Amino acid sequence: MDLSIVIVNYNVKYFLEQCLHSVNKALEGISAEVYVVDNNSVDGSCAHIRERFPWVKIIENRENVGFSRANNQAVRLAKGRYVLLLNPDTVVEEDTFEKCIAFMDAHGDAGGLGVKMIDGSGHFLPESKRALPTPWVAFYKIFGLSRLFPRSKKFGRYHLGFLDENETSEIEVLAGAFMFLRKEALDKVGLLDEDYFMYGEDIDLSHRVRLGGYKNYYYPESTIIHYKGESTKKGSLNYVMVFYNAMIIFARKHFSSRNAKYYSLVINLAIYLRAAMAVTRRFIKKIYRQVIDGLIIFAGFLAGLPFWESYKFNNTNSYSDVFLFYVVPGYIFIWIISTYYSGGYDKPLRLWKYLRGILIGTFTILVIYALLPERYRFSRALILLGTLWALLATGTWHWLMHVAGISDYRLDLNRKKRIVIVGKVEEAERVTRVLDKTQVKPEIVGFVSPDTDFKKPFLGSVEQIEEITRVHRIDEILFCAANISSQRIIRIMTRLTGIAVNYKIAPPESLSIIGSNSINTSGELYTIHFNSIGKESNLRSKRLFDLISSLLMVATFPFWIFFIRHPLRALGRCFMVFAGRRTMVGYCTGKDANINSLPGLRKGILTPAISLKKEDVSRDAVEKLNVIYAKDYRVTNDLQILIRGLKYLGS
Repeated sequence: MDLSIVIVNYNVKYFLEQCLHSVNKALEGISAEVYVVDNNSVDGSCAHIRERFPWVKIIENRENVGFSRANNQAVRLAKGRYVLLLNPDTVVEEDTFEKCIAFMDAHGDAGGLGVKMIDGSGHFLPESKRALPTPWVAFYKIFGLSRLFPRSKKFGRYHLGFLDENETSEIEVLAGAFMFLRKEALDKVGLLDEDYFMYGEDIDLSHRVRLGGYKNYYYPESTIIHYKGESTKKGSLNYVMVFYNAMIIFARKHFSSRNAKYYSLVINLAIYLRAAMAVTRRFIKKIYRQVIDGLIIFAGFLAGLPFWESYKFNNTNSYSDVFLFYVVPGYIFIWIISTYYSGGYDKPLRLWKYLRGILIGTFTILVIYALLPERYRFSRALILLGTLWALLATGTWHWLMHVAGISDYRLDLNRKKRIVIVGKVEEAERVTRVLDKTQVKPEIVGFVSPDTDFKKPFLGSVEQIEEITRVHRIDEILFCAANISSQRIIRIMTRLTGIAVNYKIAPPESLSIIGSNSINTSGELYTIHFNSIGKESNLRSKRLFDLISSLLMVATFPFWIFFIRHPLRALGRCFMVFAGRRTMVGYCTGKDANINSLPGLRKGILTPAISLKKEDVSRDAVEKLNVIYAKDYRVTNDLQILIRGLKYLGS
């Protein structure tokens, strides 16, 4: 057997489906086997793959054993002369495996091979070729010198930026997304080191292959798409800790004691530096728009108050500093909080939600104003004038930022995404029907024929795609994989990198459409719409429900004290919910249920299984309840669970 392909899957069913579709076409005429090792996914991956790809050998783990251990499970069973470790968020060309096998056969010294990788927009991924992260190479990378001088032989060594991306070269480190390895070399140097749970294992194995007397090659004669599904997490604290700790493990294994100490010192410094940067960046990213709006509103009060005082009282000191520096910030806080919970800061920005938030805030301020003693009431007119200023000034600011192209301020002007579909009529119409059922409601400009010989209803042939994109102002090109090869798709993507257009691929007979817009975004998925609890708007609604329900429970404590078990404990839990330490309704955690793959939630007081007897609920049932709760969230679901489980609040 020539080739054994190993793919580790963890809750990326539709990316895996597209990957296997491209793999299947690339294996034509090659003696091969394909293993999918599933790390306890809860998205139905295994059943889906069995149904669509019965020729795939599936290994199902009952827990997430990590990337290295999962790969090793299949490699130990592999019968091929070559082993390919392949990420599920990839698409290979039809001749990728044929070319790789031919190159390895012709180069007996080759222990490993990596190919040219592009992202979902056709841009070259620099991690296609890398050097060993020695202390100085790591230092230049961590502190940004490699980014400043990418083509320098000294500073740009991490990604070997001085090597031509279109020339075959000997390299030190292969990318874990595509590691084409000689089985003989693996038998000699050993499998992936299972000390690495995720990240670093590709560097370690690449280094050991070279220590075993083999060479690693970068081979750009074949190109694959890598959607980089993990890339959006690279700003997270968890990623920083896991990745850099993997580098410390590598240093301890392969560097001298002195160098390992120096390397560990640099890495630990990087961990604290990058962790602080990650936390700060995420915090600023989350609140900076609200802070700017607040400053704009306050500036209006600061500049306008003297004019109002002159007009109303013929002087400029009628209002004390208490009003300007305590009351006005209180108004601003209420306006911003009500706008936030109204969805006025969701992206893309919707002006009607922003307007609704400001008006709800104004109503709240007026209600509080009416309830205050006379001496604390300053001016209803200033509240109304402040509302008008808030709407006009911040609305204008949002519009200017939208026009300037600032992505965080992009306005939803109900402009539909303009899409062309490349495929034959029957498949293009099927994909259109799939799109109609998703959260995306695009404007289908027309179909593009994959063949040069075409008639109506096509706009033109795929050879004219650049002209079609420009003339029709296309936002997105959607390829039907059943009608056009992966190789042609990749060639088109790399050819059109100068045009601002996105790409998606629709596998045959699938309900998914997959793509990615940039090197800094994860793979995007269009599929049948679910109202996931992980959506920002749902998390916000859930928190608002927690605040209101816990506040009401505390306020009405004397009325329910007699029919709730352990009422004082229930009262304490309500305070914990109000403080944000718990949530009123969370996941079921009994029966060793795995919730790691679900959107993160605080521990719940109640769960979706609240009305079921514990002895009647199996682990599978618990996990299904969690998935159902997470994938189609409604505040009314939480309300129903709270009503049903009211008496168990203190249990």
